[in-house]
Amino acid sequence: MSRKSLLAGNWKMNNLIADSETLVKGLVANLGNITDKDILICPPFMSIAKTSEIIKGSHIKLGAQNCATEDNGAYTGEVSPSMLIDAGCEYVIIGHSERREYYKETDAIINKKTNLALSAGLKVILCVGETLEDRELDNTFNIIERQITEGLKNIDVTNVIIAYEPVWAIGTGKVATPEEAEAVHAFIRQTLANLYKNDSSQSTQILYGGSMNPGNVEGLMSCPNIDGGLIGGASLKVDSFTDLVTKA
Repeated sequence: MSRKSLLAGNWKMNNLIADSETLVKGLVANLGNITDKDILICPPFMSIAKTSEIIKGSHIKLGAQNCATEDNGAYTGEVSPSMLIDAGCEYVIIGHSERREYYKETDAIINKKTNLALSAGLKVILCVGETLEDRELDNTFNIIERQITEGLKNIDVTNVIIAYEPVWAIGTGKVATPEEAEAVHAFIRQTLANLYKNDSSQSTQILYGGSMNPGNVEGLMSCPNIDGGLIGGASLKVDSFTDLVTKA
């Protein structure tokens, strides 16, 4: 089954609104007319509305980096899925390793967020991945299987994208070799096949999320089960993200 590539820029907590505006305008000029692959940018909350205005009329899609477990009410500081849609988002990243590590988000919390986001009409990029310790203990597949099984409990996977992010390769400059990454992506697809007795496993996009850059994108994207990337640092500059998308 043919799957469209998805290149998603996760800006994390970078760029003030003016910086975001400059970056988005450059990306629209360079990438706004591309239709053979999906291009997604996920700015900080404060820049979402402005980004939505700028990308209007282009083929670039908009996402957020997180959402709340509830849709409204007395939850100070939270942003709900319906608010994200209202601001122009089509996607949301859930379960990023930084959310799991720094904010102690459990599989149960991630499952609740995923369920709510999908119900609201967002597409979810569900992040999974192992730490260096997990990998050295040969525990990678156990961790991945648990995160997928628990994260997708009672969920229709139709509008879910999986992002495999080896935690040891995020922001470190270390990158899983194409062979290492492909092995985990193939395992993720098999895990989905075990959970869903239909063609979901073949239609689901699985992204690589560990320091993908213009220098390694071609090798990673040549793997049959790698359908794109969740890109951090390389998405923060017009030239590097343009180069990466062009080579993907």
